[in-house]
This record gives sequence, C-alpha cells and structure tokens, in this order.
Amino acid sequence: LSKVLDLPPENLIKSISAVPVSKKRHVADFQLSIASIIEHSSSDCLAQDLHLQAQQLAERLKCDSVVSEISAGPGTVNFTINRELLAKTVLQQVWKDGSEYGVKSELFSTVPRQKAVIEFSSPNIAKKFHIGHLRSTIVGNFIANLKVALGHEVVRINYLGDWGMQFGLLGVGFQSFGNKEKLKSSPLQHLFEVYVQINKAAEDENTKMLAKDFFRKLEEHDEQTLSVWKQFRDLSIEEYIRIYKRLGVHFDEYSGESFYQEKAQEVLKMLEDKGLLQKTVKGTGVVDLSEKKDLSTVSTVMRSDGTSLYITRQESPSVDLAAAIDRMNKHSWDTMIYVTDKSQSNHFQHLFQILKLMGYDWAERCQHVSFGLVQGMKTRRGEVVFLEDVLNEVRSRMLQNMTSTKTTKEIQDPVETAEKVGLAALIIQDFRGLLSSDYQFSWDRALQSRGDTGVFLQYTHARLHSLEQMHGNAELTDVNVAYLQEPDAISVLQHLLRYDEVLYRSSQDLQPKHIVSYLLTLSHLAAVAHKTLPVKGSTPDVAKARLCLFHAARSVLANGMKLLGIRPVTQM
Repeated sequence: LSKVLDLPPENLIKSISAVPVSKKRHVADFQLSIASIIEHSSSDCLAQDLHLQAQQLAERLKCDSVVSEISAGPGTVNFTINRELLAKTVLQQVWKDGSEYGVKSELFSTVPRQKAVIEFSSPNIAKKFHIGHLRSTIVGNFIANLKVALGHEVVRINYLGDWGMQFGLLGVGFQSFGNKEKLKSSPLQHLFEVYVQINKAAEDENTKMLAKDFFRKLEEHDEQTLSVWKQFRDLSIEEYIRIYKRLGVHFDEYSGESFYQEKAQEVLKMLEDKGLLQKTVKGTGVVDLSEKKDLSTVSTVMRSDGTSLYITRQESPSVDLAAAIDRMNKHSWDTMIYVTDKSQSNHFQHLFQILKLMGYDWAERCQHVSFGLVQGMKTRRGEVVFLEDVLNEVRSRMLQNMTSTKTTKEIQDPVETAEKVGLAALIIQDFRGLLSSDYQFSWDRALQSRGDTGVFLQYTHARLHSLEQMHGNAELTDVNVAYLQEPDAISVLQHLLRYDEVLYRSSQDLQPKHIVSYLLTLSHLAAVAHKTLPVKGSTPDVAKARLCLFHAARSVLANGMKLLGIRPVTQM
C-alpha cells in the first residue's frame, strides 16, 4: 500500500481499521478508508467517486502470503488476511520481544535516537502541592517512560520553587513557630503550617522588615541563613523522594530557582549587550517581541529594582532563560520538554522567542506540553494540600471498595494492592481525554470496577495472571494456531497486531489517550474471549493455544500500563 500510494506507512495508520469479526458473515479483517487518505478531500466528495477510486486501488494491489483476498466496498478497500499466519506471527513476536513488543516496529526505523530533557512536577517548597503538580508529575512521567521505551536517553528534572521572598517569611516564621522535631519528621507539612502562620503575622511592618532582612542575607550568602534554607530544602526533597516512590516516579536531578540567581544576572547582561533589553517608564526591563517592534508584545525579564527574581514564572523568564542555557551546556540535549498547566503557555512562548532572539537556534527544539485544569478533587478532609493526601485518600477508598466486594480474594498485601489499583484509577481518568482539556474529577467514577476505568485494567490483568497460575505458564513451543481461529480469538490478535501504531501516535503528539483507549479495548476483547474461549475443560492442544493467546494479551496490557505509570497487580 505504501509503495502503491507513495505514502509513508505512518500516514496510513489512521486510514486503516480492523473490521469487527462477525460470527455470522465474513466481510474482511481490515478496511482502508479512501476518503481519509485523499488529501484535501472535502465532505461533498461524491460517493461514487470514492467507490470508483476504491475499485481502482483494489485492482492495483496484489494478494500475497499475508493478504489472501482484496475487494472494494463503498469507499473502502477490504483486506482478508491469512489468519493462521496472523496468529503465529503475533504470538511469536510478543514472545520474542517481551517488554519491547511494538517498539521494534518499522514505524520507528527512521526515528533517530535522541537525548531528551523533561522538566515536570516542580512543586514549591512550603506551599500547597496542588492538583496541577500531580497532573504535571504523571504526565511528565508518562512522556519520560515512552521516550525511554523507544530507545531515547532521558534526563528527568524536578525544578523546585526553592527561592524568593517566601523564604524570607519562612525563615522568620520558623524562628517564631518552628519545631525542629516536626521539621525532621514531616518537613512539608510543618513548613506549610509555619508559612500559613507567618503570613497571618506578615501584616505587621516589623515582621515584613525581618523577612526582607532574612532574604537579603540569603542573597548575600550569609552562612547561618543559607544553612537554615538548605535544611528546609534538603529535608523537603527527602520527603518528596519518599512520596514520589509511592507513585513509581523518580528524578535524575532536583534543580530549582536558587541555582540560577547569578546566572540570571549574566543573562540580563547578555540581553543588554545584544540590544534586546529595554526599560519602561517605570524602570522595568522588557524584551520587545512584537513584529513591528512597537512594544505591543513585551516580556518582562527584570523588575524595576534591577533584580531578576520573581514570584511566579510568568512574571519574569530570566531565571528560566538561564536554566535553559545551562541545561544545553550541561546535557547537550536534542529536545527539552516542559510539562505545566496551560496557564503558563504564554510564558513558554515568550521564553522560546527570547532564546531565539539571543541566537540560540536550539530554541526550536524546546516544547511546552500543557494540560488543563481539574475541578472537584477533594479528600474527605477537604481541599488537597499535599500529594500524600491524594495517595492516602485513593488507597483508603480503594481498600474500602475491595473489602466490601464479595469477589475480592484473600491477597498478600491488600494495602499495597489498593494503592496500585487506586493510582491506576487516577491515571486513567486523567489520561482518557486530550491533556489540554479541563475535566471534572469524580472519585466514584474513577474507582468503578466496570467500564472504562483503571480499576478495570487492573482487574483484567490480575484475572489473566491468575488464569496462567491456575493452568501453568503458557509455552509457545508446538502451539497449533489452527485452534485460534474463532472470531473472539481473531479480534484479540487483530488488536495486538496494531500496538506499534498506537505507540507511534503517542510518540508523535505525546498524548497518552491513544494508549489508554487501546488498552481499554484490549481489556474488553480479552474479557469476552475469556468467557467464550475457556481453558478449563478444553482438550490439551486447544487449552495450550488459548493460554498462549491470553498470555500475549496480558503481556501487552502490562507493557502499556507501565508506560502510563501504572504498576500492574497480579491479585485483586
């Protein structure tokens, strides 16, 4: 097809669909839609023209050992394939490639292996770990997992909010409200409590002066002040590492705004030397990004007092400019991806534009992956303040669901299982749609055991695993694929065959929804096959073939789940 149509295989992916296998009549195994491959085809394209083109294309294509029949339908070209070859090829490939099934496809043969720097999660020390940080964490982790699976080198960076005037307040607050024991046992919670208390007291002019003085000493690298700040930062990172471990997330580097204060001043000097830095009437330093150079679009890089410090990223990109330049010098990356909510889109657009104006052509290889807002996520205690609140909540709710379900079996570690299943529920609810979409969160919907949920994926995986445990591990040797020709077996095999296409689509747009949709369909197909193709009570040869089919389905399901950041469970 690729040769006949003179189109690369990846361009044909969306145009070919599997035909649901009917028990009553056989139409085809796969269909090619003519309308979807005709460039600039409009909706008023005549049906008879499409049918004629389908007939002409079908005549140009020849059958071979894989395709046994080619015919034209209304606007489609239909392909019937050698089903025994389908079963044999898919099973052998899944067995041979294991966790690399799909990534060795020819679709990736022309994709160069690259080094990617991915910045994600990035919470602020002593402030709320809001739901946006959770989304950034799971989305960034998915992108990193996908890149690694496809053979790329990945550097995972957590860019902490670890500098700024809030540390002046925090330092003064700790002197008044701090407790060293609480700081060591629960740093994130204690620093947050101190920050809330000192903010109430900050109306007092004397407190404001003390906070400014503390932060000034910090900027001047006063040893004692730096030591207090370093303790806040180090203990916070230690606790973050412990919590991220529960999520199955790790970072190669914990960076932060504090690293780039001096380098940000160097960036301001570079902007000035290149004639890019302009001063407004109020003395603020800006870079003119407007096409006509009329200051209609500017990006603030320096406050009126001459500092590059900022409260939020949007206020000044000078620290981010310094970080981007430093990362290129340090890592020599091919692509750098920032994962944040969509409210920061303008900031990153300006950041990339300024880097380009500074002469850094690699700015074109920077990418902002943005995501929408989540409404309605609350724990029983109220608003989400810490990531750990969410993890504890999902674990306790799932544990409650499991204990109240009659079908729940005795399992070795119900608490750990509840956490893994609950996290799968959170991740699938988050990843089902476009990342840029806002959505309303619902605990009840997320934790349903039936329907398109993470709980259903985990249940399917556990069920297929117990099937293998019950009947012995599947062995591919001497399997007779003639016993896998039932419609429900073919449907599973057709679906397994196309896993590489889904990986390719997600690798192109970095959207997890393609993989989520694929895994949910695979789980539904496997559930149907589990009912109609019993292993127990079948002859040894039939049982062996079916066991191999279910093993292949479980293997691909597990691979996809792990890419999404879900750890598959074997009991439920």
